[in-house]
Formats: sequence, C-alpha cells, structure tokens
Amino acid sequence: MEGGVNFSVFSKHSTSMQLLLFDRAEDAEPERVFELDPTLNRTHQYWHAFVPGIGAGQIYAFRACGPHVVERGLRFDSEKVLLDPYGRALVAPQGYVRQAGAEPGDNCATAMKSVVADVSRYDWEGDQPLRMPFSQTVIYEMHVGGFTRDASSGVDPGKRGTYAGLIEKIPYLKGLGVTAVELLPVFHFDEQDARPGLTNYWGYSPVSFFAPHAGYSSRGGGLAALDEFRDMVKALHRAGIEVILDVVYNHTAEGDETGPLFCFKGLANDAYYILDSDRSRYANYTGTGNTLNANQPIVRRLIRDSLHFWVQEMHVDGFRFDLASILSRDEDGRPHPNPPVLWDIDSDPILADTKIIAEAWDAAGLYQVGSFVGDRWKEWNGRFRDDVRSFLRGDRDTVAGLPCRILGSPDIYGHAGREPEQSVNFVTCHDGFTLNDLFSYDQKHNQANGEESRDGADDNRSWNCGVEGPTEDLEVERLRNQQVKNALFITLISVGTPMLLMGDEVRRTQTGNNNAYCQDNEVSWFDWSLLEKHADVYRFTRMLVAHRLARQSRTQRGERTLAQMLARARVQEHGVRLNQPDRGPDSHSLALTAWLFSDGLVLHMMFNAYWEPLEFELPADSHGKPWCRWVDTALASPEDIVHLHEAPEILDGTYLVAPRSIAVLVRERA
Repeated sequence: MEGGVNFSVFSKHSTSMQLLLFDRAEDAEPERVFELDPTLNRTHQYWHAFVPGIGAGQIYAFRACGPHVVERGLRFDSEKVLLDPYGRALVAPQGYVRQAGAEPGDNCATAMKSVVADVSRYDWEGDQPLRMPFSQTVIYEMHVGGFTRDASSGVDPGKRGTYAGLIEKIPYLKGLGVTAVELLPVFHFDEQDARPGLTNYWGYSPVSFFAPHAGYSSRGGGLAALDEFRDMVKALHRAGIEVILDVVYNHTAEGDETGPLFCFKGLANDAYYILDSDRSRYANYTGTGNTLNANQPIVRRLIRDSLHFWVQEMHVDGFRFDLASILSRDEDGRPHPNPPVLWDIDSDPILADTKIIAEAWDAAGLYQVGSFVGDRWKEWNGRFRDDVRSFLRGDRDTVAGLPCRILGSPDIYGHAGREPEQSVNFVTCHDGFTLNDLFSYDQKHNQANGEESRDGADDNRSWNCGVEGPTEDLEVERLRNQQVKNALFITLISVGTPMLLMGDEVRRTQTGNNNAYCQDNEVSWFDWSLLEKHADVYRFTRMLVAHRLARQSRTQRGERTLAQMLARARVQEHGVRLNQPDRGPDSHSLALTAWLFSDGLVLHMMFNAYWEPLEFELPADSHGKPWCRWVDTALASPEDIVHLHEAPEILDGTYLVAPRSIAVLVRERA
C-alpha cells in the first residue's frame, strides 16, 4: 500500500497481539513494537494494522498472547516471535536456533522473521507460463542445491547450490531434452529439522508456503531470494523448460508437541493442525510429527492463496503435491469422499492451465493411486515403479503386469476415462535408490543418517548384479549399465508422462543410501565428472527423450509423440513365439508389436529379464519390408540406440535377445 504497509493475521483465540518491526534479523529486541488494540485493530478473528512510512524490505514478526491450554489444543506463548503465514519473504539470523522455539524464554535474537515484499516491482519482460501439454512433457526431478553444489559443476563458487547456479546449467537440461524440471521443495524450510550434526537437505520441512527458500539465493535472504527465483523461472522458460514445484501442504516444520513454535502453533494451533483425540497431541499421517488441517476453511484459503501466488507472481507452471492423499482427510483425519480443498484446486480458474500432480498416498496407509479425486489430477504411479523394478530384477510372476504399465496402466486408469498421460511413470525418485544404486545394492546403506539404517524403505526391489556396491568387475559393471538402460527405456517409451531423477542419466550414486534427506554433501550432490565416465548412458537417455518427443505424426496436425501413438496403436502381445504370450509365473520374457498408424511405422519390442539369451520369432511382413534394429541395450554404445534412419536391417526371422536386455526393431508399415 502506498505510504506504508498494512499487516493482517488470523488468530481466533488470541487475547492480544503485538506487531514487531526490526532493523536486522539478528536483533535481540525489536526496533518498534505496536500493541494492537482489540477494538481498533481486530475485525472478527483477524488482527490488523496500517503502519505508515515503511515499505519493502522491512523486517517484522508477531507475538500473540492467549491461553496456553494444551488439552484444548491452544499453545499461545507470548515470548515467541512468530512468522506471518502469508509472508512473501523471510530472513534467518546467522545464529538461528531451531530448539529455541521449543524451549521457555524469549527467542527474538535466534528466530526467523518475515520481510515485507512488493512483488509487483519485478520486470518479467513478457514472460508467461509455457502451458505445455502433458503429452509433450518429460519431467526431470531435481534438487536446486544439489544440482550445482559440487565443485565439479564448474559453476562460479558464489553461485553453487543456488537459483543462479541452476541458470548456468540450463544448457545441460536443454541438451538432455527434458521439458520440465520438478524442483524438490523451494518453500523456505528449516535446515535444522534433522538429527544433530545433520541437515534437512530435501526441504520437506516448510516454515512458509509463500517465501522461496533463502538458502538457495546467491545474493542473501529476504527480497533477494524472490528476485533470484524469478530470474531462474524466466531463464528456464526462455529455454522452453517448465517449472513444477514439489509442494508440501501436508505438514510444517513445527513438528509434534515437543517441536518449536514458528508460526502456526502460536497463532491458531487448533485451526492449522489435525489434533489427536487427546488435543495436546497431533495426528501424524505424515510421519513427520504433525498434519496440516487442509480442509479447515482458513487452511483451505491459505493453500489456495499460496498456489495463486506461485502461479501469478512467480510464474510457475505446475505443482507436485507431496503426500497428496492427506489433503483428502477431514478435520478428524478420516478420508473425505469429496475433499473440499482438492476440488478447490481442481476447479480453480486461476489454476486451470497449471499442471497438478498427486503423490496419491500418505504415510499412514491411505493409498489412492487410480482413485484420486478430481477431473484434472495426474498421479505418480507407484505401481509402475514397483512392477518395472520387479520385472527387471527377474522376480516370478511379473510378466503379466508389464504390458499394462507400458500401455498407460489401463487396469488402474481405464475406468475413469482419463487421457493416456494420467500416469506419471517413474522407476526412481528422490525418495529411494538412484537408478545406479537400484542395480548396485541388495540392501539400503543408511548408516550416515544416524539411525543405524532403520530409516528408509525396506521394499526396494533392487538387485546388486552379483556384488554389493562399487566393483572393478567389468562384467558386473556391464550388466549394471545394461539394467540402467532397460529402466530408462521402459520409462521413456511407456504411455504416460515420464519422470527422470536428477543424475540417473549419468548413473549418479548415493552409495546405497535410500533416504538421503539429511545428506547435504557428496552423497546427494550431482557429480559432474560422471557425465564423461558414463557418456554412453547420457547419450542413450538423450536420444530416447528426443525420439519420444520428435516422432511427430506425419499428418497435418503434427501433434502426436511416440508415446501418444503407442497409446492409440494396435498392439499385439507375444512370447518368444509369435502370438503365444507367456504370462505364467516362471516367465521372464515378453514381446509387443505396435502398429503406429499415424506415423507409418511398426515397432516390435522384446523384453528379456531371464538370465540366459532368448531367441524371439519376428512377425513377417507380407510385402517383404525388413525389420531394422533401433535399440538393443546389450550392445555397446553407439550401437545400443541409433537414429531410425540409420538402423541396420535384420534379415533373419528371429532375433537373439541377450540376457536381461531389451531390443526394439522398427519397420515401415505397408
């Protein structure tokens, strides 16, 4: 507001409110304190005040006084400095201490504080969200900090691990061919929310739903983070790459009843959180100590306003909702058949062109893959991950499910009449093994996390190819390379929206850690030297991405990608013998022939997860058109994948597929 700033905060049960203004984040005392008058400065459940003579950059916070009656769910503490739930920027003092928010006493000098921001001052230079259809989308899940923090990135030291550092690496993303980056949480989070001596690296510990994480700014916190984030978005858009945010609207960094007061607990604890029947405790459907009360009207509005902010003011293109099934729970924690907040998001006109992706499960056993509410939501397909892993490992009784996963999981999504891209297909993501480690370790190795490897998933469906961890055995390394390519091929050929994990294209390793949330070090960072070491895997990935997106329809519409054509193709299933699919429990082989009518091609894909070579019969062509080898993951680069016009002819009526490999032949359709 011109001439000053208007402050407002919701706090239903508070009896008094202070607005604190600071000169510096480290100040032990506010420079000015405004005691808000409950008659003049309160309207219903909102406290508000206009302060003239200040503007963008002003550091501020609140103190709320009210009943501290934990059995009623009320946790007011007038000694605690509280953030603005709607603050667009924040700063943390050099001496920030998380625990100070949980212990008795004044935490002013060590607390995070909000910063007044005028978001309209930024020059977008005509930038707009790209609105790319899911059918043209290849997602790259990545960590802003870890992408460039390693010295091998070659990024200027002052920009490593920042939004600005990511900008320097956009040519790499463009060369890889991905069309969207899905950024692990960039809402400002509490890096100290981890075991002593460790750091919350992933960022699933939000303290704000508006402020971009200040730790990713090369120019410092506060307003600088806002502008640097927008610089990054604008630069990615110029390269034709969308920005999807991994958003955490299911819990906050305030934790359980032993955790600190940053904001929500100290303003309206009983409104913002789902409380247990013992209201001194928190319902914990997230595995993190608390659960946001997403379908409470105030919280619903907060979530919607947050999404509007990131779309309208920060120009992001979409959102992946962490543990999205929690948003379907009502105020008592029970699954709601028509969750208001999910329908708010689904039907919101401001979000109409925005990608919305659900992680359709939570940490308390609610699993909604294939049944997530709404008309627009896409879903992380956990079944795709599990079934592909099991097949490639050579598990029994895994062949029957593979055609469904490759063809868009119609057994899961067919009933809803959804488009083929409903399924977001992935084999690996941040949570779990990297693709390299999936084929290098039988067991998780999370000792560095300080929990004696009790943390992290036990059901990894991994296989070490004969040796646990790194090895000099060339045959084991060859097999691992082959298995990585198998997984990449299935992900990128399948109907749906593919998602790749940062570094899988160069076999990034986490040394067997499948829960590296607290490893802000070389365990998690992108090692750029791998680009040379595993250049063949990078090339294989890049060419698959290019073929997926570039095989346009030869009709005038020119709209169909390879996966779209596969979704509309006539597909015939075989075993090693034509027209004799073997779906028995001991089978490890599958062949699919797909007639891509709009492109004039026929694909014949052969999958061998068996430990011996298998000879597959090939369909004959009545016009004598030969098969040509496009992909064979058992061959060394550059023969593992070739450009279609360079594919060598196969003259025999059979093709020998090596153990644990995939081969794909193509020919023109008569």
